[in-house]
Amino acid sequence: MKLLLQFLVILLFFSSIADAQIQLYNSQTQLRNMTEHWELDTTAQRGSFVITPYKPVYLLLGKYSSRPNDQPTSQNTNPNYIVPESVNYDNVELKFQLSFKTKVLQDIVWGRADLWVAYTQKSFWQIYNSELSRPFRETNYEPELILNFPIKFKFLGFETRMVGIAFNHLSNGKSIPLSRTSNRAIILAGFDRKNWSIYVRTWYGMSDRSGDNPDISDYTGRSDLNVIYAKNGNVFSFIGASNMNFGSNPRGNAEFSWSYPIKNNLKGILQISHGYGESLIDYNHSQTTVGIGVSLVEWM
Repeated sequence: MKLLLQFLVILLFFSSIADAQIQLYNSQTQLRNMTEHWELDTTAQRGSFVITPYKPVYLLLGKYSSRPNDQPTSQNTNPNYIVPESVNYDNVELKFQLSFKTKVLQDIVWGRADLWVAYTQKSFWQIYNSELSRPFRETNYEPELILNFPIKFKFLGFETRMVGIAFNHLSNGKSIPLSRTSNRAIILAGFDRKNWSIYVRTWYGMSDRSGDNPDISDYTGRSDLNVIYAKNGNVFSFIGASNMNFGSNPRGNAEFSWSYPIKNNLKGILQISHGYGESLIDYNHSQTTVGIGVSLVEWM
């Protein structure tokens, strides 16, 4: 009965988001491409302090892990970071992501740039684990500041739409020994062509040599590539990250997602990932995951 009530709360919560999505993304504001997503020309601009999608919003009702991280570790040499005992986590859990952005300053830097504030939250809930009283295993909080410069020129058959810089903080909000954080200075670029969108990012980890997880970039990467293809209501996306160590110890992660129409505004999602850092607590833990659920907001 308790589990049923929890499911009802989740469904009501995400139904309210879906209703808000329908109201917000009407025919005048729906984001169909990179130009509209980032308001890169005058016809796409909606002014400041209007909340719009950033990353996808979804609910995976079941996500299977080939290798749950029962006893997280960190390369911080402080003995306080040693987790004394393992926890019997289930292979299957619930995962959801919320994400939005808003433009706070428009036409700055001599009228050539926009400043955005974004927020993404990703949670991993052991909802089926009655033995542990169904705890939230991990939640990652990711505020971000993004300065975007709209540009336009051809590159390898694609239109270069934007370049920018961003500052990103990622934390799981836990105390030692489970505390994990990352602060990054990011350079980014965006390209598109017809049904395709590509985002490329590279970054410097400002906290890579100290703190909770000094070697995080060696595992989760120093750059990533996000490729998105949308057609007939289907959205396919691939995100690949690399630590750029091609000679020795190459590490990173890859995630494939497919969101597909079911009925009316209801969409399903299939997500497959492999590698390190699906969440912060798993930054140096490799696993393969497969999840299925409901998609509410896609990349485009």
